[in-house]
Amino acid sequence: MDVELVGVTHVLDAITFWAQNVNDDQAIENIRNALADKCPTAQRLLGTPNPQKIYGAVFSEDSCWYRCKVLQQTDNFHVSYIDYGNTEFISRSALVELPGELQSPCLAKKYKFWGFNVSTDQDSAHFLQGKAFLQNLIYGKKVRIQKKSVCFDGTVLVQAFQGNLDIGEEVLKMKFAKFTLPGSNRESPMSVRALQESHCLWPQRVLDWPGPQGDGDMPGSTVCMPKLRPAFPDQSPLSMKEKSTATAQHAANLVKKKMELVEENQRLKAERETQRREDQLRDSLSELQKLKEETANYAKEAERWKVERNTLQNQSEQLEEHLKVAKQEVQAMRGQLKKKEKQVDKLLDSAVAERFCRLAERVDSLRGLRERNPGNTDSDSLTESINVVINNSISAPVAMEKLESAWRDYSLAQEKLKACPTKEQLGDLIDNRNKVRGVLAATVESFLQEAKCLPVRQRMDKLKEVSSSLTAVFGPASMEGDVGEQAFEQYYQWRTQRSRLTSSVRDGTDKALKALCTWSENVGKFFCLSAKTVVGVNDIVDGVNELLKQAEINVAKELDSPLSVGEQNNHETKVVSNAFHKVMQHIQSEQSLLSDIMEKYLLNTKFKGEMLQWQNASPTPDSLFSVKKRIRSLRAQLRWRQVEEASLEEAEDFDLTEILKKKEEIAEIRNTLFQEIGQERKEYMKLSALAEGCCPELPLLYPEADIHSHMSSGGLVVKSLDRDMFDAEPMKELSGRRPLVCTEFQGQRVILKGYTVNEEAEARVLERTTQFHRTRTQRESQTDTAILPLLALFFGKSDPLAYVMVPYFPNGSLWAVQAAKPLTATETVKVMRGVARGLQALHAAGVTHASLNPNNVFVLHRHQGMVGDYDFIKTPVQRAMDSGMVAGSISLVAPELCQTQGTPPTPACDMYSYGCLLFWLHAPGFNGDLDSGRRLALDISGVKLEARLQALLSKLLVCVGRLTAAETLADDYFLSDQ
Repeated sequence: MDVELVGVTHVLDAITFWAQNVNDDQAIENIRNALADKCPTAQRLLGTPNPQKIYGAVFSEDSCWYRCKVLQQTDNFHVSYIDYGNTEFISRSALVELPGELQSPCLAKKYKFWGFNVSTDQDSAHFLQGKAFLQNLIYGKKVRIQKKSVCFDGTVLVQAFQGNLDIGEEVLKMKFAKFTLPGSNRESPMSVRALQESHCLWPQRVLDWPGPQGDGDMPGSTVCMPKLRPAFPDQSPLSMKEKSTATAQHAANLVKKKMELVEENQRLKAERETQRREDQLRDSLSELQKLKEETANYAKEAERWKVERNTLQNQSEQLEEHLKVAKQEVQAMRGQLKKKEKQVDKLLDSAVAERFCRLAERVDSLRGLRERNPGNTDSDSLTESINVVINNSISAPVAMEKLESAWRDYSLAQEKLKACPTKEQLGDLIDNRNKVRGVLAATVESFLQEAKCLPVRQRMDKLKEVSSSLTAVFGPASMEGDVGEQAFEQYYQWRTQRSRLTSSVRDGTDKALKALCTWSENVGKFFCLSAKTVVGVNDIVDGVNELLKQAEINVAKELDSPLSVGEQNNHETKVVSNAFHKVMQHIQSEQSLLSDIMEKYLLNTKFKGEMLQWQNASPTPDSLFSVKKRIRSLRAQLRWRQVEEASLEEAEDFDLTEILKKKEEIAEIRNTLFQEIGQERKEYMKLSALAEGCCPELPLLYPEADIHSHMSSGGLVVKSLDRDMFDAEPMKELSGRRPLVCTEFQGQRVILKGYTVNEEAEARVLERTTQFHRTRTQRESQTDTAILPLLALFFGKSDPLAYVMVPYFPNGSLWAVQAAKPLTATETVKVMRGVARGLQALHAAGVTHASLNPNNVFVLHRHQGMVGDYDFIKTPVQRAMDSGMVAGSISLVAPELCQTQGTPPTPACDMYSYGCLLFWLHAPGFNGDLDSGRRLALDISGVKLEARLQALLSKLLVCVGRLTAAETLADDYFLSDQ
């Protein structure tokens, strides 16, 4: 019997897995170290990979190097990690060449449960549940396997065990797999042994058995069992070795005869299949005729049954009488059987051989039971975890409570400074704040010194390890309610009592069997004629029955003891469960404390750095004032150069060279001016950060710096900008509703959108632009918000216009892209995913776009979608009912807005417009109507849509229950593309 111990590394389905032999652990460690040493500096993969060659690849989940082979190359590389069995798609930059010493064979093998198959529908819920069941059962664990055979593709057919647990049987019990040996009984080992000892690999009746089309099945009505090869390929029959010396002509004849036999076998199989189907048809016709006859006779029999019912009732009464008599006879027979059993027991007591045989079988069962339960049980791991959690816990630093009090006082002092209405009251408040800050700084230093000495990170890792191991054994813990402080005490009492009882039972068994062993040694000494012995006949005969009887009693007691098989009653289960939940509560409580300590350590370290920076000096806006002064000077120079240029152009003696020189001077001054404005924004950002942090008094101390304006607009408003600074070109093709000009600002092409404003409208524009701007800037990743950035906002000094600066994307609107070269289906998925992300960000900030149309959606590089800005003068109601809310012939206005005029639009209205845009991209020539969102009227136009897209649109273009942006991103239409 070929038995190995392997560690499971990957699970493919309910019966198939990859594993490594435990004897290869050192080899795996050597390869891992070699990969970590060589791969970072190894040559990257160039050209087309060799499928037979081994490469190094970075695994995406842990960023470590592993050996792999390339299975397929598309946009990315589909690789298989040969030492573990799993696969994934990686980029070319993640592949490197490996030297010859790392081109050794793979260390993982593919195993499959012998005699099983599963469904080939890998997307079915049953298939996925079976895979998850086997993964939870054996993944990352060591199992014992018994080889049965090997398939031609290298898959090893095995029986797998965990302890005495047959894993295949567990999968079969859960109905995640089927047993594919027709005519054999899984519970009977004799049938399997007979099958293995058969002269042919599979009996003929197996090949003719019609089975389900599962993994490993051939097309057709017959099941195809796995193609096997011998478990030990190097062992060939003697007859084959002798035949290898035959002549080439004899080999050719054998091949020809073999081909004839194969053809004859196929013909016989076809005839046998035809005959079987004919027999089934005749049987079906015969059964149908029989059912018709039975139906015809049913009415007659019903009448007869009525008559027989009365007869049976009478017979029943008679049978009851007979039953009473029979019970009396059975009681008498039981008495006789008991007497006979006593006689048989006496005979068995005298039959020593029979008693030894029974005792040996029980002892063998007990040996296996002790091997499966060596003492390292679940309760042992729980006990160890309790000791780790209770004995090595970290308590809160002594300075932590003082630190929280000092921070409260400091925050209160800062709030008073922020709320101070006049500059005259700042002096006392600043002195008080500085005094409180000094106390806080001392407390912070004490806390940092104390926290630095605590092994917080190591303790958190240990608690995480303990929590994971306990969860793997006992499952997830419920943190609701308190199990009481006595849970550990009750557990230790139960543990001690259980250990004492177990030891007592085992000691009794060992003592009785040891006495029997001593008697057996005496028997051996007595019957050894070649050596002298002091053992007499009485030592052999006397007390044999008592020794056997005592051994039988003790062995049976241990076998039947619930302590030996790990059984627990309800009370014991509750004690263990309470202890588990209590230790998990301790772990969670300490993890929360450690996280709080780490968070406070980082916060106070940053605070300490800021205090050291401003310990001897207070921040001032002097740098900002210097920048503003330079800006004023540059603006004056720019205006003067522009006047000079205009004079030159209007002069009678037109000097083109002087005009070009003046233009160059103007361009140079303009670039310098824009650089200084950029520096001004940086200075404002520094002062705003200080005002929001440690120096809230700055805006009130220096009102001339106007820090409040910068903070309230999120840095959007730039008062140093003016329209006459720019060398702008009118955008006549885009200026239908408002003046638009294209220019360059700080090396970037931008558009200035002009809004005619009065004092009231100016406040609305400022509020709405700031809200839109903050939606993007407050996201964690500004590069992935998919919202068009607002670069600046300024108000004209010589005209009643508000200018919004945005990036210029030539022909980048969705309308322009579709007119020039429509997006493909794959590009549409990527672009509309970005639009959904932009809407998600807006809706999360409480902003309804209400103007989502092809001109307000931008496409970058044909794969990135972005939501554009809207008309900041108009209200959401005005934007939603604008005439531009169309895509082709499709109205983008939600049905609820059309039914009731003046209804404020909601995020759901944006999602309706989004659904219409998505439909328009796939059916640009559609001329029908969308029937109030209840259904898509696509049948009248004959438009055919992909099933996932159709399903998504049916959930967007509805009156109620419309998907949100987040739910849309989680739909199969987008997930299938990732």
